Amino acid sequence: MFVFCFVPVNASTLDISDVLTDPVAQFRQWFEEAQQSKVPEPNALTLATATSDGRPSARVVLLKGLLEGGFVFYTNFESQKGREMDANPRAAMVFNWLDLQRQVRIEGQVRRLSEEQSIAYFQSRPKGSQIGAWASPQSQVIDGRQLLEENVQQLKEKYASEEVLPKPPHWGGYVLLPEMLEFWQGRSSRLHDRIRYDQQKEGQWKIKRLAP
Repeated sequence: MFVFCFVPVNASTLDISDVLTDPVAQFRQWFEEAQQSKVPEPNALTLATATSDGRPSARVVLLKGLLEGGFVFYTNFESQKGREMDANPRAAMVFNWLDLQRQVRIEGQVRRLSEEQSIAYFQSRPKGSQIGAWASPQSQVIDGRQLLEENVQQLKEKYASEEVLPKPPHWGGYVLLPEMLEFWQGRSSRLHDRIRYDQQKEGQWKIKRLAP
Protein backbone atom coordinates (compact mmCIF):
# COMPACT_ATOMS: atom_id res chain seq x y z
CA MET A 1 0.00 0.00 0.00
CA PHE A 2 1.26 3.47 -0.93
CA VAL A 3 1.16 6.02 1.87
CA PHE A 4 1.92 9.67 1.27
CA CYS A 5 3.06 11.72 4.22
CA PHE A 6 3.27 15.51 4.02
CA VAL A 7 5.14 17.25 6.81
CA PRO A 8 4.95 21.05 6.77
CA VAL A 9 8.33 22.74 7.10
CA ASN A 10 8.62 26.30 8.39
CA ALA A 11 4.86 26.76 8.18
CA SER A 12 3.26 30.07 8.98
CA THR A 13 0.91 30.39 11.92
CA LEU A 14 -2.66 31.66 12.11
CA ASP A 15 -4.57 33.00 15.09
CA ILE A 16 -7.81 34.91 15.56
CA SER A 17 -5.73 37.94 16.51
CA ASP A 18 -3.99 37.72 13.11
CA VAL A 19 -6.99 37.76 10.79
CA LEU A 20 -9.05 40.62 9.40
CA THR A 21 -12.63 41.10 10.52
CA ASP A 22 -13.87 40.81 6.92
CA PRO A 23 -13.30 37.26 5.59
CA VAL A 24 -13.33 38.34 1.94
CA ALA A 25 -10.60 40.87 2.73
CA GLN A 26 -8.71 38.08 4.52
CA PHE A 27 -9.11 35.88 1.42
CA ARG A 28 -7.86 38.68 -0.81
CA GLN A 29 -4.76 39.02 1.38
CA TRP A 30 -4.01 35.29 1.21
CA PHE A 31 -4.73 35.21 -2.52
CA GLU A 32 -2.28 38.05 -3.15
CA GLU A 33 0.34 36.21 -1.08
CA ALA A 34 -0.25 33.08 -3.18
CA GLN A 35 0.24 35.12 -6.35
CA GLN A 36 3.42 36.73 -5.01
CA SER A 37 4.74 33.29 -4.01
CA LYS A 38 4.29 32.04 -7.60
CA VAL A 39 1.87 29.30 -6.54
CA PRO A 40 0.77 27.52 -9.76
CA GLU A 41 -2.76 28.58 -10.80
CA PRO A 42 -3.62 30.30 -7.50
CA ASN A 43 -7.14 30.97 -8.78
CA ALA A 44 -7.88 27.26 -9.35
CA LEU A 45 -10.53 25.94 -6.98
CA THR A 46 -12.64 22.86 -6.46
CA LEU A 47 -16.31 23.69 -6.92
CA ALA A 48 -18.80 21.33 -5.31
CA THR A 49 -22.47 21.38 -6.25
CA ALA A 50 -25.38 19.02 -5.61
CA THR A 51 -28.61 17.93 -7.24
CA SER A 52 -31.95 18.89 -5.73
CA ASP A 53 -31.97 15.54 -3.88
CA GLY A 54 -28.47 16.06 -2.48
CA ARG A 55 -26.23 14.00 -4.78
CA PRO A 56 -22.88 15.86 -4.84
CA SER A 57 -20.37 16.40 -7.63
CA ALA A 58 -17.13 18.39 -7.82
CA ARG A 59 -14.71 19.72 -10.40
CA VAL A 60 -11.93 22.31 -10.73
CA VAL A 61 -12.79 25.75 -12.13
CA LEU A 62 -11.06 29.14 -12.10
CA LEU A 63 -11.93 32.13 -9.96
CA LYS A 64 -12.45 35.13 -12.23
CA GLY A 65 -12.94 37.86 -9.69
CA LEU A 66 -14.51 39.12 -6.49
CA LEU A 67 -17.77 41.00 -6.86
CA GLU A 68 -20.04 42.45 -4.17
CA GLY A 69 -18.39 40.26 -1.54
CA GLY A 70 -18.78 37.13 -3.68
CA PHE A 71 -16.62 34.76 -5.72
CA VAL A 72 -17.15 34.86 -9.50
CA PHE A 73 -16.71 32.10 -12.07
CA TYR A 74 -18.15 31.35 -15.52
CA THR A 75 -19.54 28.24 -17.16
CA ASN A 76 -22.08 26.74 -19.52
CA PHE A 77 -25.52 26.94 -17.91
CA GLU A 78 -26.38 23.58 -19.48
CA SER A 79 -23.35 21.80 -17.98
CA GLN A 80 -23.81 19.47 -15.01
CA LYS A 81 -22.72 22.13 -12.55
CA GLY A 82 -24.93 24.72 -14.23
CA ARG A 83 -27.99 22.51 -14.05
CA GLU A 84 -27.25 21.60 -10.42
CA MET A 85 -26.76 25.20 -9.32
CA ASP A 86 -30.00 26.23 -10.98
CA ALA A 87 -31.87 23.40 -9.23
CA ASN A 88 -30.05 23.74 -5.90
CA PRO A 89 -28.52 27.23 -5.59
CA ARG A 90 -25.94 26.40 -2.96
CA ALA A 91 -22.30 25.45 -3.52
CA ALA A 92 -18.92 25.05 -1.84
CA MET A 93 -15.41 26.03 -2.94
CA VAL A 94 -11.97 24.88 -1.84
CA PHE A 95 -8.69 26.63 -2.65
CA ASN A 96 -5.59 24.53 -1.93
CA TRP A 97 -2.20 26.26 -2.03
CA LEU A 98 0.14 23.42 -1.15
CA ASP A 99 3.34 25.45 -1.44
CA LEU A 100 2.08 27.71 1.35
CA GLN A 101 0.40 24.87 3.29
CA ARG A 102 -2.84 26.81 3.11
CA GLN A 103 -6.44 25.93 2.30
CA VAL A 104 -9.58 28.06 2.16
CA ARG A 105 -13.08 26.56 2.30
CA ILE A 106 -16.11 28.61 1.31
CA GLU A 107 -19.83 27.76 1.45
CA GLY A 108 -22.81 29.83 0.43
CA GLN A 109 -25.55 30.62 -2.02
CA VAL A 110 -25.00 31.03 -5.76
CA ARG A 111 -26.80 33.18 -8.28
CA ARG A 112 -26.27 34.07 -11.90
CA LEU A 113 -24.59 37.33 -12.84
CA SER A 114 -26.53 39.79 -14.96
CA GLU A 115 -26.55 39.30 -18.72
CA GLU A 116 -24.60 42.54 -19.11
CA GLN A 117 -21.86 41.34 -16.76
CA SER A 118 -21.60 37.99 -18.55
CA ILE A 119 -21.47 39.63 -21.99
CA ALA A 120 -18.72 42.01 -20.88
CA TYR A 121 -16.55 39.19 -19.59
CA PHE A 122 -17.26 36.84 -22.51
CA GLN A 123 -16.24 39.44 -25.08
CA SER A 124 -13.03 40.22 -23.18
CA ARG A 125 -11.82 36.63 -23.68
CA PRO A 126 -9.53 35.56 -26.53
CA LYS A 127 -11.41 34.79 -29.74
CA GLY A 128 -10.47 31.11 -29.49
CA SER A 129 -12.10 30.86 -26.07
CA GLN A 130 -15.23 32.57 -27.37
CA ILE A 131 -15.42 30.05 -30.19
CA GLY A 132 -14.85 27.19 -27.75
CA ALA A 133 -17.83 28.26 -25.65
CA TRP A 134 -20.06 28.07 -28.73
CA ALA A 135 -18.51 24.85 -30.10
CA SER A 136 -18.77 22.60 -27.05
CA PRO A 137 -22.09 21.21 -25.76
CA GLN A 138 -20.52 20.93 -22.32
CA SER A 139 -21.27 17.78 -20.30
CA GLN A 140 -23.30 16.22 -23.12
CA VAL A 141 -22.31 12.85 -24.61
CA ILE A 142 -20.70 13.19 -28.06
CA ASP A 143 -19.57 10.58 -30.57
CA GLY A 144 -16.04 11.90 -30.86
CA ARG A 145 -13.72 14.90 -30.90
CA GLN A 146 -14.41 15.37 -34.60
CA LEU A 147 -17.73 17.00 -33.73
CA LEU A 148 -15.94 19.68 -31.70
CA GLU A 149 -13.37 20.29 -34.42
CA GLU A 150 -16.08 20.62 -37.06
CA ASN A 151 -18.00 23.07 -34.89
CA VAL A 152 -14.86 25.13 -34.33
CA GLN A 153 -14.07 25.24 -38.04
CA GLN A 154 -17.59 26.35 -38.92
CA LEU A 155 -17.43 29.12 -36.33
CA LYS A 156 -14.00 30.27 -37.53
CA GLU A 157 -15.38 30.61 -41.03
CA LYS A 158 -18.57 32.33 -39.88
CA TYR A 159 -16.71 34.89 -37.75
CA ALA A 160 -13.51 35.12 -39.82
CA SER A 161 -13.71 38.91 -40.10
CA GLU A 162 -14.76 39.55 -36.49
CA GLU A 163 -12.80 39.46 -33.25
CA VAL A 164 -15.80 39.57 -30.92
CA LEU A 165 -18.58 37.00 -31.00
CA PRO A 166 -22.03 37.34 -29.46
CA LYS A 167 -22.30 35.59 -26.10
CA PRO A 168 -24.03 32.20 -26.25
CA PRO A 169 -27.39 32.32 -24.44
CA HIS A 170 -26.37 29.18 -22.54
CA TRP A 171 -23.14 30.65 -21.12
CA GLY A 172 -22.46 33.12 -18.34
CA GLY A 173 -21.31 33.87 -14.84
CA TYR A 174 -22.22 32.86 -11.33
CA VAL A 175 -21.28 34.45 -8.03
CA LEU A 176 -21.04 32.50 -4.78
CA LEU A 177 -22.13 34.69 -1.87
CA PRO A 178 -20.34 33.26 1.16
CA GLU A 179 -22.02 32.37 4.42
CA MET A 180 -18.99 30.49 5.80
CA LEU A 181 -15.26 30.75 5.15
CA GLU A 182 -12.57 28.68 6.81
CA PHE A 183 -8.85 29.46 6.64
CA TRP A 184 -6.55 26.48 7.22
CA GLN A 185 -2.83 26.86 7.89
CA GLY A 186 -0.73 23.71 7.98
CA ARG A 187 1.37 23.11 11.09
CA SER A 188 3.61 20.28 12.29
CA SER A 189 2.30 17.15 14.03
CA ARG A 190 -1.10 17.70 12.38
CA LEU A 191 -1.87 20.47 14.87
CA HIS A 192 -3.01 22.77 12.09
CA ASP A 193 -4.54 26.22 12.58
CA ARG A 194 -8.20 26.57 11.50
CA ILE A 195 -10.03 29.88 11.71
CA ARG A 196 -13.69 29.94 10.67
CA TYR A 197 -16.02 32.84 9.86
CA ASP A 198 -19.79 32.32 10.10
CA GLN A 199 -22.11 35.01 8.81
CA GLN A 200 -24.49 36.30 11.49
CA LYS A 201 -26.20 38.83 9.24
CA GLU A 202 -25.06 40.80 6.22
CA GLY A 203 -21.69 42.38 6.93
CA GLN A 204 -21.30 40.76 10.35
CA TRP A 205 -19.25 37.64 11.01
CA LYS A 206 -18.50 35.48 14.03
CA ILE A 207 -14.89 34.31 14.09
CA LYS A 208 -13.86 31.14 15.92
CA ARG A 209 -10.97 28.69 16.11
CA LEU A 210 -11.58 25.03 15.25
CA ALA A 211 -9.61 22.01 16.40
CA PRO A 212 -7.57 20.47 13.57
